[in-house]
Amino acid sequence: MRTIDIHEVKTHLSRLVDEAEQGDSFIIAKAGKPKVIVKRIDAPPKKGKRRLGFMKGLYTVLDDIKTPFAKEIEEMFYGAK
Repeated sequence: MRTIDIHEVKTHLSRLVDEAEQGDSFIIAKAGKPKVIVKRIDAPPKKGKRRLGFMKGLYTVLDDIKTPFAKEIEEMFYGAK
């Protein structure tokens, strides 16, 4: 990912936004230090960052999850009786 100084971004903002929209993300730097990443909003997340379903089958959730905690939940809302 390329790094662009903030002064250059000010000069070429429209072009850079169009490029980011096409998927060419970039980093804005100030005084040589990276500050923010610019990428299109609907860009798919990077692969490997989240693994959905990796714990499938290790745990079970009761059909009515609130039943075992009904007393505790009621006490949280209405106080102990």
